[in-house]
Amino acid sequence: MTEDHPALLAAQGSWKAVMAGDKQTWLDLMDDDVCVEDPIGVAPTNPTGEGVRGKTALAAFYDQNIAPNTITIETRDSRTAGSESAHHLTLTTTFENGAKAKVSGLFTYRVNAAGKLIQLRGYWEMSDMAFEQP
Repeated sequence: MTEDHPALLAAQGSWKAVMAGDKQTWLDLMDDDVCVEDPIGVAPTNPTGEGVRGKTALAAFYDQNIAPNTITIETRDSRTAGSESAHHLTLTTTFENGAKAKVSGLFTYRVNAAGKLIQLRGYWEMSDMAFEQP
């Protein structure tokens, strides 16, 4: 795995922007036709199970699920192949009231020829999430 792989750089940029609360930088990493499934399947963040499609919908996703919270992302392992990267991540979300939600899963990031993210998929289920009260 090379450290300058476009999908790895896009994934790392995504994590950095999310942890910094930088919506515009995060959206700038995305292609106009991006699809985010986090997690894959029906869930509160993916109500139809078909993912969040396009930058307008992704901006609303950010406002609802990322902006109000503090998110930390721990990378356990990463791999790259073709136009994709795959990562074992642990995400910890701290809500405004101090409660926390923690989930570990596998996440894949696919980029186009321009290095823009066209797909982000989270392999985890709601039952994998652990909650801590403040």
